[in-house]
Amino acid sequence: MTETATSDALVKLTKKDFESDQEVRWCAGCGDYAILAAVQKTLASLGAKREEHIFISGIGCSSRFPYYMNTYGFHTIHGRAPAIATGLRVARPDLTVWLITGDGDALSIGGNHFIHLLRRNVNVNVLLFNNRIYGLTKGQYSPTSEVGKITKSTPYGSIDEPVDPVSLALAAKATFVARTSAVDVKHLSEVLTAAHEHRGTAMVEIFQNCPVFNDNAFDSITDRSARSSQQMLLRDGEPLIFGEQKEKGIIFEGFTPRVIDHGGNGLLEKVVRFDKQDKHLAMLLAQLPYPEFPVPMGVLYEENRPVYEEALHAQIASATAKKGKGDLKALLLGNDSWTTS
Repeated sequence: MTETATSDALVKLTKKDFESDQEVRWCAGCGDYAILAAVQKTLASLGAKREEHIFISGIGCSSRFPYYMNTYGFHTIHGRAPAIATGLRVARPDLTVWLITGDGDALSIGGNHFIHLLRRNVNVNVLLFNNRIYGLTKGQYSPTSEVGKITKSTPYGSIDEPVDPVSLALAAKATFVARTSAVDVKHLSEVLTAAHEHRGTAMVEIFQNCPVFNDNAFDSITDRSARSSQQMLLRDGEPLIFGEQKEKGIIFEGFTPRVIDHGGNGLLEKVVRFDKQDKHLAMLLAQLPYPEFPVPMGVLYEENRPVYEEALHAQIASATAKKGKGDLKALLLGNDSWTTS
């Protein structure tokens, strides 16, 4: 529910109400279709009016998103969507702002804007579509591409160490950090709802497939047959377990993680219980090496911290109370100006 919606004023909408009249033009099989459908369905369940949501995007395949939502929206410039989103939240704190970006848009040219949005804790929901490739510009390697990735811009293989969006967000002091995938719509919807309910910057990394330039990038993790063994679903207060029969778990020997088989061995009590407010645990989980360990999925971390725009408005109100309402013309002219004929 948005800040303007109340329990006695919930709006009954359907997924179709959030579908725009624009033709959706992504490549056949693109993971963006599933994300779009999940967002539309999730928003319909939140009980807020369409005009209370606004979608802001940068540049990339994912950034066509605002055209396909029957809400307000801005298609901005490469990497600068966080700046636009911040300005909007400051001017209109009554609106729910969704920032749509990709691994190239957010983590390359927009990397600095992305970091500062997170540390400031602007009340914005960031959906970062990660397909480990530049899809719109035809297949160059991106900041999340793995070492050795052969692309049009790295014909001999990438030598860059990839950026991990989740680890970066935690280091930048984000107050909500999550990971999900486009192929698990139920889980995706759960994470979207949790992000919407969070006050502050919510960063959601979404594994998404590009069938043209980086097909099957996450199949070993997200394929239905692999999820139980290659993913570890995070539930607050529950043990860190995974496997076909949930027979495996994570323990820590000091700060060193280890996988154990607790099935039938009475070792379940040794398995770490997940606490989404434990940032040290979140950092350790975010950096678990794959495939030695499963990939953590869900909300890795959440904390309550003052929201940027609220602190800003409070500061303005305090200054105004002390010094009175400002005079822009007087400020611009100052004492060192003159008039010429």
